[in-house]
Amino acid sequence: MRTVLTADSLWTGSNLIPYPIVEIEGDRIAAITEGFGARVEHPGAEVHEFKDTMLAPAFFDVHIHGAAGHDVMEATPEALGAVGRFLATRGTGSYLPTTVTAPLDMTLRALDGLAKLIDHPDRIDANGDAAQPIGIHLEGPFLSHAKCGVQPKEYLLEPDIATFDRLYEASGGHARLMTLAPELPGAAELTAHASAKGVRVSVGHSDATAAETRAAIAAGAVSATHTFNAMRQLDHREPGILGTVLTTDSLYAELVCDGIHQQPEMSKIFWRSKGAERGILITDAMSAAGMPDGEYHLGNFAVQVANGRAMARGVLAGSVLTLDRALENFVRFTGASLDQALRLLTVNPAAMTGFSAETGTIAVGRKANLVAIGETGKLAASIHNGELVGAPAVR
Repeated sequence: MRTVLTADSLWTGSNLIPYPIVEIEGDRIAAITEGFGARVEHPGAEVHEFKDTMLAPAFFDVHIHGAAGHDVMEATPEALGAVGRFLATRGTGSYLPTTVTAPLDMTLRALDGLAKLIDHPDRIDANGDAAQPIGIHLEGPFLSHAKCGVQPKEYLLEPDIATFDRLYEASGGHARLMTLAPELPGAAELTAHASAKGVRVSVGHSDATAAETRAAIAAGAVSATHTFNAMRQLDHREPGILGTVLTTDSLYAELVCDGIHQQPEMSKIFWRSKGAERGILITDAMSAAGMPDGEYHLGNFAVQVANGRAMARGVLAGSVLTLDRALENFVRFTGASLDQALRLLTVNPAAMTGFSAETGTIAVGRKANLVAIGETGKLAASIHNGELVGAPAVR
């Protein structure tokens, strides 16, 4: 099948192309040319004209626990199919299914199931129209008791290389990101060990001092998990983990930009600190994303969702955010230009995790996973594997 897309502009991940004509054959981008605003005539092709929009790479979510009523730790074709289909309609083309701290045997089973589905994406119950899991994010069990948030304290563990190796082996080598509290005994050693295996370490769920955080960065940590949340508060005499995250130019950092996890002013501080090169927008979404208010699950515990807030035991338990809304919020909260803000959902997460060859940019020969975005950051359409999965009617 041949498909043609046009828009006011196209941001490839590195440069802007005015009046683009994107030709798609099957699920791949076959050509990208400039149309100079002329009406496109391609007999036999399905043509989609997106007025007043920018085409851009599909989003990449490196921190997501579930959606559409399913938790990724179910690790079944049905669960990942439902999650992936929902994400694709909201502009996300790929993601890292993210575990939550749970009994070790439960986590090992989940990792084994996720690994098999990453290795055999054809087994995911989705008919090819779902965002793809391309690696795994381990959020726990090596987290701080003082800043565990909703993570169950009874299953937290101190950093241990042997335990990590069991987790890594169960993941089939697909563990690509791990959240770790720098102040725990053995954290620096585990950071170095995990980094040597290609697992990116993200500091978070932590009460670490600035010195402890710097030690983790020196050992190989490259990012920070949901900045501001589950972190030691900033103090002028002890900047702590938060002060270090915001002032270490080389460090990537995540942000849950829903207006709930922090106030809009904090998004401005984040933007001024991390900028277009190191900021990463995430959802931290759980199974209630895309669902009505009610009770859902995160890992093996219940979460109550009402009015956009996911709560368990009086604590925020992830979110119901989608990346398209995170982008729209971020543009509104910070005043960032659209092409700058888009980096935080595409190029930056891909670079941080080492998946730049698979996602985050648009080029001839790549999978045709794109979004059409209005000038305020609002999603106009999502194109997944060359097919529109959320868009206006075809001309």
